[in-house]
Amino acid sequence: MDRIVVTRTLPEAAMSLLDDAGTVWVWPEDRPIPREALLREVADASGLYSMLTDDVDQDLLDAAPALRTVSTMAVGTDNIDLAACTARGIPVGHTPDVLTETTADMAFTLLLATARRIREGIAYVVDGHWRLWEPNLLLGTEVHGTTLGIVGLGRIGSAVGRRALGFDMRIVYAGRRRRADLEDLGVSYMTFEELLGESDHVVISCPLTLETHHLFDHDAFRLMKPTATLTNIARGPIVDPLALKWALRTGEIAAAALDVTEPEPISSDDPLLDLPNCLVVPHLGSATTRTREAMAVLAAKNLVAGLSGEPLPACANPEVYRDTLPT
Repeated sequence: MDRIVVTRTLPEAAMSLLDDAGTVWVWPEDRPIPREALLREVADASGLYSMLTDDVDQDLLDAAPALRTVSTMAVGTDNIDLAACTARGIPVGHTPDVLTETTADMAFTLLLATARRIREGIAYVVDGHWRLWEPNLLLGTEVHGTTLGIVGLGRIGSAVGRRALGFDMRIVYAGRRRRADLEDLGVSYMTFEELLGESDHVVISCPLTLETHHLFDHDAFRLMKPTATLTNIARGPIVDPLALKWALRTGEIAAAALDVTEPEPISSDDPLLDLPNCLVVPHLGSATTRTREAMAVLAAKNLVAGLSGEPLPACANPEVYRDTLPT
């Protein structure tokens, strides 16, 4: 019977699917599984159900000679060596689509909270400074009628754009590929540099790659408007944290909201957390009960399909099937 290693406790609906597919071992603690424990447990595993906190690299694959399927409860696969998995004939499952709308909701939550200085407003009340209404108290920036720049107009970026239409925003985007289907609806393509100079609010929704690592560096922030806000719902390392701190302190940009950080988790004594114009939350983009359960179930279905020799419902490396598809 197949042995399945699961690196975090899952909802019952997902566990039920896995229990029917093999013998399941689950890391029982509410923290990422230590590397040495993961390498030990995968030694005789046929399937690995992982999280974005688990690196699936060459060393892990070497430690797991019987591994036939990897499934991650995430959309992004920057923590997984897809090429190495493909070379070994191991399909990798991920969870696109099911978290798109929820994550886009979070993007707009953070954008609005940052533009309207909600963190500072809460602190103002809690610290006892609120006495009377004041005409110039904590003035923020407009959202409706402004320009939204989306870096990465994929599933989530497009969903963010749909929400922006309700705020009568002008939408521009930059990315690896043009979206003619959306340009026909009035969304405008720009170079990354042009987008930074034009946008009142910038949302990052692109994948983390070698090209996007520290894409937002000192040069990028210098191109942004001093009144602009930045929201990152993608991956922390897309933003250079030192450059961001400098931009926020010196007024190169007005404010930032981060659902993801570098490192992650961010240290509680990181100077970024002391900046009143920076809002940081602990990677909550897909954190609703319904969405997380849907992610868990899709990841389980991916793993079960792979162990059964069937195509994964959502495969991150479909080229793994190239030699097995009928000609």
